[in-house]
Amino acid sequence: MLYFYSGTDREKARRAMMAEVERVAKKGKAALVRITDANAAEDVRAALAGGGMFGGERVLVFEGVLAGNGAREELLAALPELAASDERVFWYEEKPDADARKKIEKHAEKSARFDAPPAARDSAVFALANALQRGDKKALWLGLMREYAKGSAPEMVHGVLFWGAKQMFLKSGRNAAARGRAAALVAELAALPHEARRRGAELEYALERFVLSERVLQ
Repeated sequence: MLYFYSGTDREKARRAMMAEVERVAKKGKAALVRITDANAAEDVRAALAGGGMFGGERVLVFEGVLAGNGAREELLAALPELAASDERVFWYEEKPDADARKKIEKHAEKSARFDAPPAARDSAVFALANALQRGDKKALWLGLMREYAKGSAPEMVHGVLFWGAKQMFLKSGRNAAARGRAAALVAELAALPHEARRRGAELEYALERFVLSERVLQ
């Protein structure tokens, strides 16, 4: 069964989706499988392939997966199977193109859209991405603490930082130093959730260690 969430109000959309994810996962004691734009296409394919005979019940969460990992067509082709599956599938895209939105909403059991007012779209959370790009550790730390105080989910904050690092890489052009720094940040942020899970650490604290590290400096 597929549930689709979209819209430019990332925080509100993700909060609504994750509340439902946690309710469903807790009720059925299901394993949570989360795939984001930081995952490779192989991770998407593995999630689509299912948990296997001994994999147990799963709740699948896709976030921003239509761009960046090369699995767009496979995801869209899998929509009928995702909709008919006994597993619960939750999917969030900030700004899906019209064709993708039409296809996903056609197969979704439920669709919810959370668009921020135009003046609010440049939320203060994106100051984090700007601070990362400047290599301003103090602003990055204060911004992170401000987002946590507001109740922003660590996954959302990680997504903003990862987006900021990708923007740095795309805008670095032929500047070898800037491109190298951006590539290193992209790689580290992509691996951060996996490393946190492997070490049994909360993503919230992994992000704190990241912003305090020397690697964020220019």
